[in-house]
Amino acid sequence: MCTRLNQAKMVTFGLNYDVKPGEEARFERAMAEVLDALGTLRGHRDTRLYRDVHRPGSYLVYSEWDRREDFRAFTKSSGFRAAVALGEDLLQGPPRHRVFVHEDAMAAHRTDERSG
Repeated sequence: MCTRLNQAKMVTFGLNYDVKPGEEARFERAMAEVLDALGTLRGHRDTRLYRDVHRPGSYLVYSEWDRREDFRAFTKSSGFRAAVALGEDLLQGPPRHRVFVHEDAMAAHRTDERSG
């Protein structure tokens, strides 16, 4: 059994971005670098970049962390500030973020298995 599922809390961040027309490839390249760097950070579990097939300039970054504090530490890093600065040139407006805290990841996993 995966030990990560046994941890008491997990935090998922949904980061929504609307990219300026014509800047999609540049945004994707920049995000690929950010995603690679995330793999080295404490508390980071997984991050993926998704593009809306109906709105090609609309993206979602889905990011899982052990704790909210781990994500906050990342947002205070120089790498994060550099990514934000780049994003200002590429985005149509400010990003929209949502936070989901999973109090009992194992219970949520068991519920998902039963509903399938």
